Amino acid sequence: MTTQMIFLILLLAGVAAFFYGRMRARAMTVASAEKFHSRPGHHGFYVTIWTMLPAFFLIVLWLVVAPLVVRWAVTNSLPEAATASGESVSLIMTTVEQLSRGVTQLEEEDFDRISSGAMTVQEVMRSKGVLVGSDAKPYMLQAAILDERLSANSHLFLTLFAGITMIGGFLYGRRGIAPRARARNAVEQVMTLGLIAASTVAILTTAGIVLSVLFESIEFFRMVPPADFFFGTVWDPRFSAPGRVGGSDGQFGILPLLWGTAYISLVALMVAVPIGLMSAIYMSEYAGNKVRSIAKPLLEILAGIPTIVYGFFALVTFGPFLRDAGGLVGFDIQASSVLTAGFVMGIMIIPFVSSLSDDIISAVPQSLREGSYGLGATQSETIKQVIMPAALPGVVGAVLLAASRAIGETMIVVLAAGIAANITLNPGESVTTVTVKIVSQLTGDLEFNSPQTLVAFALGLTLFVVTLGLNVFALYIVRKYREQYE
Repeated sequence: MTTQMIFLILLLAGVAAFFYGRMRARAMTVASAEKFHSRPGHHGFYVTIWTMLPAFFLIVLWLVVAPLVVRWAVTNSLPEAATASGESVSLIMTTVEQLSRGVTQLEEEDFDRISSGAMTVQEVMRSKGVLVGSDAKPYMLQAAILDERLSANSHLFLTLFAGITMIGGFLYGRRGIAPRARARNAVEQVMTLGLIAASTVAILTTAGIVLSVLFESIEFFRMVPPADFFFGTVWDPRFSAPGRVGGSDGQFGILPLLWGTAYISLVALMVAVPIGLMSAIYMSEYAGNKVRSIAKPLLEILAGIPTIVYGFFALVTFGPFLRDAGGLVGFDIQASSVLTAGFVMGIMIIPFVSSLSDDIISAVPQSLREGSYGLGATQSETIKQVIMPAALPGVVGAVLLAASRAIGETMIVVLAAGIAANITLNPGESVTTVTVKIVSQLTGDLEFNSPQTLVAFALGLTLFVVTLGLNVFALYIVRKYREQYE
């Protein structure tokens, strides 16, 4: 029985335990004159928890520990000569794992051919459709047989103990159905612990990401001075030839990348903020309910389009259009430029501005509008002088959140802005961003012990700090606005 089948049976058993517990609690409620503390549904969940949780934790623990025990047993069965060095053990175990996939297909004749030397282990396994390295030896085949046997026994015992635990948990939960049993309290405690565990996983994941990037960045700054990284104006991380400026490890100035990131994001915001803000004003103040129910979902579809599609649109359609249009009026605009990437990225982040601004403008109290109308102001005057000033903190927060999204974009910049690290004021020239260089530095077969690779983590840490600051500032403004008008 596969692990997936075990989990499926456990899930079905939990569902059946819920309906059984609820039905039994209902029957006892009718038969007993004593009032129940908890509702029948709580008793159903109580039985489900005892049926599923102990067995689930047992399965997870078994799946973590059992492979380690099996590997330890197989490693100890290897000849002493084969385990002389740690590196050889790792290579041997890799071959053993390959062999274990096909040992169940072997017959007595196959073992006789191997023992007599008529065929090698590799030839026999190849005849069974299993590809292994040429260094496979007979003792590795014996280790693979042991590995397969121990794994099969482990899985058999897992199924047995999981079934026993599941049945035992069900019987224990069934005994807990009684008028005075506080099933609701137990269920709520388990749900609280589950929510705490989910929150803890999210927090630990975030902390793990930050710490992994931080440690690699520290290793990078041991090789490259921080001043050269943060204040350098040349990005050339390639290995340099003897006598080339920048030394043997190239130059890692981040300023061209930060400039490209800020420049493209600024152009994107210049496109997204006016369109998104005016769309929000129209939908919240002018559009009827029927138009709003159609226009807002259609506008939000832009946020669901994959960024690679925007990148292809910029590369194939919009970039050449800008180049040709600029040539007609005497401007030299490259197909891959700041304008191309910024405009297409601005279209992408329009929903971030429009949807948030629409919700914020709609949240402005109706009493402010009525008071303005009562003083004789028109609708446009009310929007300009009453509604927008009241909604301004929230709108600023929406714009900052959209800016954070633009700063972290990668695929559009790769296809629409190029990969040249330049510091230029000309929006018709090609630039690049921090995210693009993170991808390029981690692409290919590279070792994680050179500054050319470790610089990607320093770039990621810098970008993380920038976007985190923008998000915190935006959330602070939005929270302040909500406290004022809720």
